Amino acid sequence: MDIGDLKHRVIFQRFTTVANDNGFEEEAWVDFKTVWAAITNLHGREYFEAAAVKAEKTVKFTIRFIKDIDESMRILFKGKQYNITSIDNIKYANKFIEIKAMEVDSSG
Repeated sequence: MDIGDLKHRVIFQRFTTVANDNGFEEEAWVDFKTVWAAITNLHGREYFEAAAVKAEKTVKFTIRFIKDIDESMRILFKGKQYNITSIDNIKYANKFIEIKAMEVDSSG
């Protein structure tokens, strides 16, 4: 991985309970961390495997290692939301993480 490939800003969000303006608790997506990422679409065999299970809108995000990222989070990139489907600590080196995430339709 060339560090120059990490040229896109993405925001990780966590679903949590927050207090609204009236002091009542409500659940909402809250920004967790903003990082640089390399982003690619699935291609070749990966794409066709995803298409077989109707997951063609899957995108691969590669970021520097962060230990607190998990599948319950979502990613915001260029105004679109992506639900995390898998996280891979590449070669267990704790240098880079490859995250596969599926785009969420605007209807939810």
